[in-house]
Amino acid sequence: MAKGRGQEGSCRAVAAQVTKEDKLADPIELLIQGHAHDLGDGFAVRRVLPSAKRRMVGPFIFFDHFGPMDVPPGGGMEVRPHPHIGLATVTYLFAGGIFHRDSLGFAQPIKPGDVNWMTAGSGIVHSERTEPEMRRTGFRMHGVQTWVALPKAHESAAPAFEHVEAARLPAWREGEAAFRLIVGTYAGRIAPTTHFSPIFYVAVEMGPGAKIVVSPEHAERAAYVAEGGVVVGDRAMAVGDLAVLTEGQEVGIVAGAEGAKVMLCGGAAMDGPRHIWWNFVASTKERIEEAKADWKNGRFATVPGDPEFIPLPDR
Repeated sequence: MAKGRGQEGSCRAVAAQVTKEDKLADPIELLIQGHAHDLGDGFAVRRVLPSAKRRMVGPFIFFDHFGPMDVPPGGGMEVRPHPHIGLATVTYLFAGGIFHRDSLGFAQPIKPGDVNWMTAGSGIVHSERTEPEMRRTGFRMHGVQTWVALPKAHESAAPAFEHVEAARLPAWREGEAAFRLIVGTYAGRIAPTTHFSPIFYVAVEMGPGAKIVVSPEHAERAAYVAEGGVVVGDRAMAVGDLAVLTEGQEVGIVAGAEGAKVMLCGGAAMDGPRHIWWNFVASTKERIEEAKADWKNGRFATVPGDPEFIPLPDR
């Protein structure tokens, strides 16, 4: 999906309002612009991680943003059963819905504000589809899916699935900004969602001109613009931009004239590099090769009620 930059004009105007405090040091270590990736059936995403410039931010190794898009009647998401190892998937929606099924037998719709956390560990298979009623009427779709790499001590853990409703997640306001803690710890709050290493993942909805300050409590941090536009330091950011923030300092983010949706994420640096191939993440290449052979030869569990599957890619 092409990346728009219609918010940059208003963001540059806001940049003039950023205080001298914010300009003492460059708060952005690295700026990554997402690239379009087609999932098929006209469903495109913006992908910012992994990138050639940066593989991970804390344990976050994969970051896909889809929408906002108006899906016409008859359209929707049709991601057939496929495998994962060595990671956890985290799905969060602003609008729309996804129906999750997996090889553990879970069948769970996810709605805006809820969180699906799926621990792949030693291996899991799942599908993601649009429910029939939404497909019949058409709907608006907008959300983010991330992958969190598991630490070596847990990368072969038993697979698991967890659904956390929005009402159970810590939520608070700071001025004209509304925060929801999706995973981990942040600003003295703890989300009930499972996690295996120091991590934070926060959705922030900012009103026009709102300002937030990102806490320096986690070693690696990033801010992604999912809607609208913002200014960080003296740099304007638009939808599809991810800023890796400078370690150890508070960072101010100012919304443009139309407000913004921003995802904050990060945590402790991982315990070594990770290999990523297709849907597999591992600390060794050998484990990737094992998973490839297992999927090709039908040794993963199947998804009850969803007999289709995505074949192993020829690459």
